[in-house]
Amino acid sequence: MYRLRFHGRGGQGMKTASRILGTAFFLAGFEVQDAPRYGAERRGAPIFAYVRADHRAIYERGIIRRPDLVIVADETLVSIPAAGVLDGITPRTVLLISSTVQPEAWREKLRLANPVFTLPRFGALDDPLEQRYVGAACAGAAARLVGVIPRDCLSRAVRDELAHLGEAVLAKNLDAALGAYDLLPAHAGCVTEAPEPPADTYDQPRWIDLPFDDAGLSAPDIFAPATTEKVPTGLWRTVRPVIDYEHCHRCVWICSTLCPDSTIRVNEEGFPVIDYEHCKGCLICMASCPSHAIRAVPEEEAGKK
Repeated sequence: MYRLRFHGRGGQGMKTASRILGTAFFLAGFEVQDAPRYGAERRGAPIFAYVRADHRAIYERGIIRRPDLVIVADETLVSIPAAGVLDGITPRTVLLISSTVQPEAWREKLRLANPVFTLPRFGALDDPLEQRYVGAACAGAAARLVGVIPRDCLSRAVRDELAHLGEAVLAKNLDAALGAYDLLPAHAGCVTEAPEPPADTYDQPRWIDLPFDDAGLSAPDIFAPATTEKVPTGLWRTVRPVIDYEHCHRCVWICSTLCPDSTIRVNEEGFPVIDYEHCKGCLICMASCPSHAIRAVPEEEAGKK
């Protein structure tokens, strides 16, 4: 069985990537599972997606603990322990990272002897909005590395999954997926199916006994107001909206009302001010600004300034 794990941030299309790859496997004659794992309002936060493929019926369920291929759409996740990029990898696990850093440098940095491949195209984009196509590229590269998915099956999978988005968006995703597929012909088949683990190596779950508390303590209701201020959701952001006040017309009822997280307040002069501690970088304010006074700036660039 092939076991593949996608890592990315909310908004980078990891769920879509797993669906594209799962459909491509299915079109190539495999039984398939594909599933994402994430919570609500996750734009910018680490998310996971899993794909299993086998010629036999698949009875395995849940997260993939020992992946054959790990695909990383955002290289900043590698150094975040909570993202779990390296969890469960074995010496035969292949890593695919969207990055301009050379594979040899990644192996040295991570102290791994595993095969590592990179996708430099999406690691060096000037337009951060082009990152929306990185998921399709990751799916295309993964399809090439497993070596059992023909190019036409990948193309059909992209069309089946994304045709509803329109021809323009479909064309960009096709270009990203097929471009990544064509980038790695020499490494087709380097990802192989892992042998089934023997039953005697099964690890029992480490159960934790949690005694039931009084409902006033353990009920899921939130009784205290303003608790969301304690959660710095701005850490999820990869791109931040920046206001050019020379072009701002102070029509703050638009951006402040449409902000889904109420992170835009109005100062004494009537200008909008963004709370970057809690802004998740959804860029709805930029899309809705009638005077185009808001632009998107990558966090890396904003941090240097």
